[in-house]
Amino acid sequence: MVIGALVNPNNPNAGPQTRDLQAAARMLGLQLVILAAGSDRDIDGVFATLRERQIEALLVTADGFFFGLPDKLATLAARHAVPTFYPLSDYVRAGGLISYGANLSESWRQAGVYVGKLIKGTKVGELPIIQPTKFELVINIKLPRRSASTCPCNSSSLPTR
Repeated sequence: MVIGALVNPNNPNAGPQTRDLQAAARMLGLQLVILAAGSDRDIDGVFATLRERQIEALLVTADGFFFGLPDKLATLAARHAVPTFYPLSDYVRAGGLISYGANLSESWRQAGVYVGKLIKGTKVGELPIIQPTKFELVINIKLPRRSASTCPCNSSSLPTR
């Protein structure tokens, strides 16, 4: 199977993201095609070439530029009929197929806890470094009914969030 990974080459994390994705693809026996897009025009071009590159699915990497385009990315994925996986649930709310990533509500709650501690006098250096511990898998169970794709599972048993 050929998987595309949409990566912003302007992001300093693009190199490490790409290396990690390539290692995971090799372990799973998948062919990975890195698709660089750092502008709106680049994104349009990437989607226009998916078929000729024989890309069967697309993974959108976590990137601030892409975070601002959930509607555009979900619309293009639907138009080109490519199953697309996203890092945030905002993309699924915009019509995308599936997302897996940190629960942003929990992250914002934790940020509020940090602010509260700072207001009470805790020094920045005394605050622990915290990484997300709550993640969410969000599947758009309405999308398979609207498109030609099929869901290999019983959609009534899937969580709505």
